[in-house]
Amino acid sequence: MSKWLKSSECILFSVVEKVATITLNRPDKRNAISQVLLREFHEAMLEADDLVDVNVIVLEGAGRDFCAGFDLAGIYAGRSDEDSVKEPARYRSLIGNFDDDCFQMERQQEKLRIAFDVHKPVIAKVQGNCLAGGTDLALNCDMVIASDDARIGFPATRANGMPLNHLWFYLVGPQWAKRLLLSGDCVSGRDAAKIGLVLDSVPVDDLDATVAETARRLACIDSELLSANKRIVNLGMELAGARTLQRLDAEMDARAHLSQGPRRSRFKSDMANHGLKTALTQRDEPFGDGMVRVRRGS
Repeated sequence: MSKWLKSSECILFSVVEKVATITLNRPDKRNAISQVLLREFHEAMLEADDLVDVNVIVLEGAGRDFCAGFDLAGIYAGRSDEDSVKEPARYRSLIGNFDDDCFQMERQQEKLRIAFDVHKPVIAKVQGNCLAGGTDLALNCDMVIASDDARIGFPATRANGMPLNHLWFYLVGPQWAKRLLLSGDCVSGRDAAKIGLVLDSVPVDDLDATVAETARRLACIDSELLSANKRIVNLGMELAGARTLQRLDAEMDARAHLSQGPRRSRFKSDMANHGLKTALTQRDEPFGDGMVRVRRGS
C-alpha cells in the first residue's frame, strides 16, 4: 500500500532504475491544474521522496503540453473540486475577504512548492505550453529542460493576478522578471534558456532522451549526497530571501485580486457571460502572439 499516493485520477507514477516519473495526466485539458491534480501531484512528490529505490524525480505532462495553468472555469465560478464534500458555511470562501484569499493562496503555495521542498532532485521536462500555474510547478523544480519551441510565461498577469510562487527574480534577475510579468508575455524554450529561466532547451524530438540521460547521470549518485547538494543551494536561496518572498507573494496576489480595474473587471464579466475561451481571447488580443524574442546569443 502506498504511504502517500492514495488515488490517481490525474497523475501517472512510475519508477524505473532509480528514476521516478510523475506525469500530469489531463491531456484533454492541456494538464490544467485542478484541486484533485494538485493534491495528487503533492502526494506523488512525497511518495517519490520517501521511496528508497528512487534517487531522482522527473516531472512531465502527458500529451502536447506540460501544463497550461490553473483550471480557471472552477476558480472564476467561485468553486473548487472539493466543494461537494465540504459544508460551505463552515469554511473560508474562495472569493471571501483579503485574509481568506491569503489563506487560500498560502495553501496552494505549499502544494505547488513541494518540488523545491523534497530532498531529492526534480527535473521538469517541458514541452508545448507551460503557462501561469504551470510555471509555478516547473520553476520550483531543481532543473528545467524545455523543447526549443515550448511556450513559457504568465499571461494571467494581464488580468488575473500574479505567480503563486515567485522564483522569477532568482532565476532571471529583476529586469527580465519585470519584462515578463508586467506584460504577461511568453518566451520560447530556446529564449528561456538564454536568459536562465530554464537550464537548457533542445529540439522537441530530443527532449525525452536529453531528460532521460540527465536523470540517469544524477541517479548514479547516492540519494544522501544528492540531497545534501540540493539543500545547500536551496538554503542559499532562502538566505537570499526566497522563502520570505513566497509569503509576501501570497499577500501581493491577494492584493492583485482586489483590483477593480477595467481589464480584470472585463475578464470576470467575459467569464460569467461568454465563457473561458472568449475571456482569454479578449484578455490577450492586444498583445498579438504574446512572445518576447531575445536578441542576444545564438
